[in-house]
Amino acid sequence: MAAMTETNNVHAVTEGPEGDDAKCSFHHRMFLEPQEKKRSMKALVVKQAKKTCSCTPTKVKDCVFGFFPILQWLPKYKLREYLLGDLMSGVIVGVLLVPQSIAYSLLAGVEPVYGLYTSFFASLIYCIFGTSRHISVSIFGVVCLMMGQVVDREIERAGYDLEPAVLSIPPGTAAHVNTTLSPMNGTSQQVLCDKSCHAISVAATLTFISGVYQVAMGFFQVGFVSVYLSDSLLSGFVTGASFTVLTSQVKYLLGLDIPRTGGIGSLIVTWINIFKNIHKTNICDLITSFLCFLVLIPAKELNEHFKSKLKAPIPIELVVVVAATLASHFGKLKETYGSSISGHIPTGFLPPRPPDWTLIPNVALDAIPIAIIGFAITVSLSEMFAKKHGYSVKANQEMYAIGFCNIIPSFFHCFTTSAALAKTLVKESTGCRTQISGLVTSLVILLVLLVIAPLFYSLQKCVLAVITIVNLRGALRKFKDLPKMWHLNRVDTVIWGVTMAATAFISTEIGLLVGVCFSMLCVIFRTQRPEAPLLGWVAESETYESLSAYKNLQTKPGVVVFRFEAPLYYINKECFKSALYKQTGVNPVWVKAAKKKAAKRMLREKEVGSGDNQTSISMDFVSEPLEFHTIVIDCCAVQFLDTAGIRTLKEVCKDYREIDVHVLLAQCNPSVRSSLIRGEFFKEGEDHLLFHSVHQAVDFALGTQGRSGTSASKN
Repeated sequence: MAAMTETNNVHAVTEGPEGDDAKCSFHHRMFLEPQEKKRSMKALVVKQAKKTCSCTPTKVKDCVFGFFPILQWLPKYKLREYLLGDLMSGVIVGVLLVPQSIAYSLLAGVEPVYGLYTSFFASLIYCIFGTSRHISVSIFGVVCLMMGQVVDREIERAGYDLEPAVLSIPPGTAAHVNTTLSPMNGTSQQVLCDKSCHAISVAATLTFISGVYQVAMGFFQVGFVSVYLSDSLLSGFVTGASFTVLTSQVKYLLGLDIPRTGGIGSLIVTWINIFKNIHKTNICDLITSFLCFLVLIPAKELNEHFKSKLKAPIPIELVVVVAATLASHFGKLKETYGSSISGHIPTGFLPPRPPDWTLIPNVALDAIPIAIIGFAITVSLSEMFAKKHGYSVKANQEMYAIGFCNIIPSFFHCFTTSAALAKTLVKESTGCRTQISGLVTSLVILLVLLVIAPLFYSLQKCVLAVITIVNLRGALRKFKDLPKMWHLNRVDTVIWGVTMAATAFISTEIGLLVGVCFSMLCVIFRTQRPEAPLLGWVAESETYESLSAYKNLQTKPGVVVFRFEAPLYYINKECFKSALYKQTGVNPVWVKAAKKKAAKRMLREKEVGSGDNQTSISMDFVSEPLEFHTIVIDCCAVQFLDTAGIRTLKEVCKDYREIDVHVLLAQCNPSVRSSLIRGEFFKEGEDHLLFHSVHQAVDFALGTQGRSGTSASKN
């Protein structure tokens, strides 16, 4: 049974006067000599500088191949094995993206064509920079919602109150109005920019800043930020934002012309406006929405139910869009019933244009949560599917990839993108093998942009709203999982609920902040009020377990074993003391105070001569023995100590020593031992002992007490 110490800091055993007794109870000392750590800051800086600044052909090649992963996997592409699956998944995802890109453009507050631009560029650029073979980088509803709120705020701030159509701009040029010049006063020219033009300027600028943040996070390797966004937090955030997305689309379902609200409490304000204007519902839009729901929801459920049997999901969204467009065009729903339609979607691409630099101060703060959510979703999904399929992804390169998927397209009238779970699942289930699938998806969208886009002119906005709402089913289904979540982990369920409620009823940005702060507080509270049980011995073993958790455990006479299941630092130092005093049933401070009080009373009684009877009672109280002589603190769950924790341990040992109770520490990790040595914990006396295991500490305590009892009886 070996007592464990750091180099010469404490003696394990002091031999008793009797040679035989000393030999029987002797514990072999084990000295652990710590490794010498050279921590010269100058040497570290020089070493890092040489490593960073050195330039060799191999290093240049690794750097280029690491920054452009396509150079690594494309030469190894197995044409016969991979091509069919990549083609099928790319085409199917592209077909699904066309109606969703148009629908989510309304959510982002911009014209439908910009959603197609965004999906095209995002799929193409991620193919070059991304390391995940399966995720689909495109438009994500929650990010679109956050962006749409900023776009609406900036439009209102700029004073754009009129719809573009009111400005008498020809339908065929509405999308190109941001590059059209009109003569002013016969000599000067000014760029004609309407509400739609300003909206995409805001969106592109916000996208550029978000991408810069994401690339900066990759450059400085701060991917650890995603650690603070737990699965329960992200799930609650997405669910809460889904309620806001759903609410923002209800006005299109009913054909209502009400202003879009943003900021704190926007969900409640929007519902109030909807009920105030419910009498203005467009019956044509309402019926169309109802019919689309009747088709989309059962078809989506069938796709999900038979996904293992279907080689590819039925592109029901595209079918609904085509059928609704034909019905709207030939039924003249716009002219007859005043139904709201998508309008002209031009073919081709607009000339590239830089973001509006003057808008950067207005949107710089708004870009932070958008950037964080974008990279957190992307990194988490890429790691999840990489683990599932047995390959690795680079988190920092993923941040570069999603950053460039925002920076480069921002010059081509696009808005923010990120990985999307629903489309990633479709991509995986349809046979995707490599990033070539994303390239095929971009070609499908390119075909739509060059040829098919104008055919969606008569498509009703209510159909797009239905598509958006139906795609929220996955997030809203989380409510069905609440009982299982509660049974699995109540704290995570509470984090989910708080984040969801804050996101839905306050705002998306504040909801994210509330979720992060609340989850961090939960971690702090867990360490502030940890489990602190007494331990018992498992018979015929060297194991000690919690007495409150298991039956039939034994205790050693005169020895109390206590475990503190958290780091010991300034936040929970008082909790450590109170738990130790409560479990042992002895507060040494109170015992010392009671002894002093009894001694004073006895002295006072002696002075007045009050009698021998009361004096004997006081003497009995002072000399009343405790039920134990040693406390063993199991430190296996104490990850670290700070200055307050070391001071607390010193105080506890000192207080118990003054009432003749020894404190032993067992199973301390190297970090804790090092902290104790630096804090001069062992200089106050040689009875602070460290042990490899609780069993050794208990054995040593019993042996020491046995020698003390033998010596006392002989005397």
